[in-house]
Amino acid sequence: MNTTNKNSPNISYISVSQMQRILQKIGTEHFIAGIVEYLEQDFAKWESFDKSPRFAAHSPDGVIELMPIGDHEKFSFKYVNGHPKNTASGLQTVIAFGVLSDVDTGYPLLLSEMTILTALRTAATSVMMAKYLARKDSKTLALIGCGAQSEFQAIAFINMLGIKTIRLYDTDPEAIKKCYNNLKNRDVHIVLCTSAEEVVQDADIITTCTADKKNATILTSDMVTAGVHVNAIGGDCPGKTELEAKLLERADVFIEYEPQTRIEGDIQQLPEDSPVTEMFKVIRGDRDGRTSDEQITIFDGVGFAIEDYSALRYVYDLVSNNESCQQLELLASPSNPRNLYGLAMTSAE
Repeated sequence: MNTTNKNSPNISYISVSQMQRILQKIGTEHFIAGIVEYLEQDFAKWESFDKSPRFAAHSPDGVIELMPIGDHEKFSFKYVNGHPKNTASGLQTVIAFGVLSDVDTGYPLLLSEMTILTALRTAATSVMMAKYLARKDSKTLALIGCGAQSEFQAIAFINMLGIKTIRLYDTDPEAIKKCYNNLKNRDVHIVLCTSAEEVVQDADIITTCTADKKNATILTSDMVTAGVHVNAIGGDCPGKTELEAKLLERADVFIEYEPQTRIEGDIQQLPEDSPVTEMFKVIRGDRDGRTSDEQITIFDGVGFAIEDYSALRYVYDLVSNNESCQQLELLASPSNPRNLYGLAMTSAE
């Protein structure tokens, strides 16, 4: 009789409830800081990764994407959607899950929810980029868009950059109220604003994070003064933008992966030869980031697979020695690897 190979590893599985427990045990601030550490490690070895723009299946109402990447040790991918209309039906705009695998065997190591984890890694990416691009004395963050990402962004900047004032604006007053209620017990001054023009006043860093799948001008050039860093993370698919082209032309623009950002980022508005800097060069010290207090910097962030790889790797290291971590029986593993049929015909225990 052919039986299952008892030595075959199962996959560590992180459900939404398990991610909640991990996050509440560690704390949002420490979790984001941990991802930042892994991000910097992985961006520093940029050339070791097999990279490609993500695969995207677009529809009138949204997009479904696969985001793969790997190096000589591990491979990961994320399934993620973006459907702005979902909130009207009580559904999330973005849901995701991801897999981390061992390259030597091809066996998956971790299957994890990534709806919460994507928000955490996006905040970690934003604050990591701002470490290199924002003025060191930055104290005020303006948030344009108070949706699912907003609190994670605020907490990251408060904890890692020492932000003291958060200014909030959204076209939906209920979203502003939600964000305020989630942040009001933090050690930060919160200012509620009624327009985009008001929210950017006196801001050192401006984060734009809106959901509408359209070419929009959330931030115009005249709204941004010298020395400001713009963390533009809402433009993430073809035909979706947040920044006025004139602002991009005034600033020094930094990106993740040029072949993808040219398709999906705010720089899709610019000529293909417009100057941009991939951030791995800045993180590694090959190129300058901020060079003066008067410089306007923009991180045109669309989300890249290396960030998911880093986040999954961080979670895997957190749980790999945890005996209470749930194991998922997903892989067929006959005791005789050549007799898969024999396993299929064996009664399940």
